[in-house]
Amino acid sequence: MSEGLFRDGDLIRVVSREGVLIAAGGAASLLQTAHPGVAQGVYDHSYTAADPLRRLRMTMGWVYAVVFGDRDEAERFSALVRRAHGRVTGPGYRADDPELQMWVAATLFAVAAQLHQYLFRHAFTERELDEYYRQTKVFATILGCPEERMPAAYPEFRAYYAHMIQTLEISDASRAIARQVLYPRLPFGRAAEPGLSAIRLLTAGLMPAPIREQYGWPWDAARERRFHLLMGTLRTVYPRLPLRVRTFPRDHYLRTTREMLARMPAPRRPAAHGGTTA
Repeated sequence: MSEGLFRDGDLIRVVSREGVLIAAGGAASLLQTAHPGVAQGVYDHSYTAADPLRRLRMTMGWVYAVVFGDRDEAERFSALVRRAHGRVTGPGYRADDPELQMWVAATLFAVAAQLHQYLFRHAFTERELDEYYRQTKVFATILGCPEERMPAAYPEFRAYYAHMIQTLEISDASRAIARQVLYPRLPFGRAAEPGLSAIRLLTAGLMPAPIREQYGWPWDAARERRFHLLMGTLRTVYPRLPLRVRTFPRDHYLRTTREMLARMPAPRRPAAHGGTTA
C-alpha cells in the first residue's frame, strides 16, 4: 500500500475524520449548486433525486479516499470521477470547468472549517486556516483543475469567497435541487422526518445569508434561536463522544470504497521495453 496524499496530523485529516460533517453536507451541496453552472450540471445529469443515499455514498467515498486513502486509491477513485464528469456537459456548462471545480472545493473548505471551529470551540489561527485551505485545494486539483487557477493562499481565498457569495445569482435549477436535497425520497418514510427537520435547520443556519435569502428560506428570530439551540446541543454532546464513534462514518465509507475498488479491474500499467518502463 502506497503512502497517502496526507498524514494523520494534517488539518485536512483532523477535520475530515469527524462524522458530523455529513450533517453539514446539505449546506455544502446547496452552496455548490448556488452556482448556476454547477446547478445545471447536477440537475441535468445527477441521480440525487432518484437515489440520494447512493449519491451520499459515492460523494463521501471519494472524499475519504482522497483524504485518508493511499495514493493509488485516491487517484483511482478520482479518475472515475473525472471520467464521469467528462460526460456532464450542456449549454453553458461542463463539469470539468476549472471555475466550477474551484467553487466546489471552496465550499467544502468553508463549511467544514465553520462547523469544526464552532463544535470544538477552537478558532483556527490565520496560519491554520492557510494550511487547511492549501490542503483542501486537492478536491479541485486531483480532478484536473490547474492549481494556478485557484486563490494561492487563505487571504486570496477569503476575498474570492466573499465576492462569490455577494455576486452569485441562483437559478431555478438551484431551487429545484434544494427541494430534492432537503425533502428527499427515503425508504424510512415518516420515521426520517425528525432527523430531516434538524438537517434543514442546520443547512439554513450554516448557509451565508445572501444565498439563504435567494433560496427563499424563511429566517427569523425564532428559527435563529432554534438553530443556536441545535448547535449548542451538538457542541455539548458531540465532542464528548468516543473518537471511534465520531469516525465511524469515515471508517464505513472508506471500507466500502476499498471493496468497490478491489472489484474493479486493475489499471493498466505502461508496457516495459528493453528492461525499462515507458
